[in-house]
Amino acid sequence: MASDLETKAKEAFIDDHFELALHLYSQAIQLNPKHAELYADRAQANIKLDNLPEAVADANKAIELDPSMSKAYLRKATACMKLEEYQTAKSALETGAALAPAESRFSKLIKECEERIAEETGDLSMQTPEALAKNDVPAKEIELDKDQPNLEIEAAPPKPVYRYEFYQKPEEVVFTIFAKGTPHDCVKVDYGEQILSVAINAPGKEAYHFQPRLFAKIIPEKCRYDVLSTKVEIRLAKAEPIHWTSLEFSREVAITQRVNVSSVSASQRPSYPSSKPQRVDWDKIEAQVKKEQEKDEKLDGDAALNKFFRDIYKDADEDTRRAMQKSFVESNGTVLSTNWKEVGAKKVEGSPPDGPSQQKLDVGKFSTMRMPWTKPDFSWAMHRKNQ
Repeated sequence: MASDLETKAKEAFIDDHFELALHLYSQAIQLNPKHAELYADRAQANIKLDNLPEAVADANKAIELDPSMSKAYLRKATACMKLEEYQTAKSALETGAALAPAESRFSKLIKECEERIAEETGDLSMQTPEALAKNDVPAKEIELDKDQPNLEIEAAPPKPVYRYEFYQKPEEVVFTIFAKGTPHDCVKVDYGEQILSVAINAPGKEAYHFQPRLFAKIIPEKCRYDVLSTKVEIRLAKAEPIHWTSLEFSREVAITQRVNVSSVSASQRPSYPSSKPQRVDWDKIEAQVKKEQEKDEKLDGDAALNKFFRDIYKDADEDTRRAMQKSFVESNGTVLSTNWKEVGAKKVEGSPPDGPSQQKLDVGKFSTMRMPWTKPDFSWAMHRKNQ
């Protein structure tokens, strides 16, 4: 029965009925799961249908069952080149060329891989989804009778057996499959430059296969996985410290820029709007006024104070400006406040200090300041208000 399905699958493939061929190969594999040739041929059908991660997974399975099958290495390389994983493709081609030295396609594709690798800058952010359409390496390796079988596709793709999720750190992505009670020897994980292949064949459960093309490239030799009592935890080492917006690659999602998290200082972190009144440390302002006075000998104390209040007003928000104007006018120049919530609800009463020195009124939030007895010039703020 498996051989009949294989024959019909090959005939369907020759007639360019790739979906039918894929379906028939899958049926044949269910009947004979240890036949490497079936996986290698199904890989070719997946390539034609642009199911590239699945093609790599099938080629890997064929290589696992028969490491001497040069065709399986060619199929793996073809899919990897379409995925722009030229290092992985080159490695597979070199192994295949050693097994079939007379096959010229290996040397030709190795050269193409080397050219592509030389063109790469090593910067993942420079890659674009449009580049995915390059390096189409068609291969027609089966020469059989071309009688079209009278068959239809009825089976739908199987639903996922296990739930999964992922989270990430700057240097890695942690991918978790919730497969409770799965023996370690029933789990097989393969890594490529940007592909992940997971196969779980637990006793008494439907076989699970997951072969996504990942959002960005990884470092296969640094990846690892652990089979725990309740889950399979896979740690993917990022090739670049970029943020993954999803686990799987999408043509519509652009690669985000690299972010060096360790280099972001507290002053560079984003600030968020707040409904709280702005706090002003008048002790700090007084110290800065004195510094301005010392810095510019041409300005006396009041002139330096006016200059500094001018700077505060220039950089303030609208509520702060309104508070400064209202408090200054209503107090006849004896009070200056930045808290609109406080001064906007009532009239500000003037309360001059006892002496000629500058004094501070403690209202709990340091948002109000008593002015010097010699009233500074605040007419520039009034003029700006009326413009």
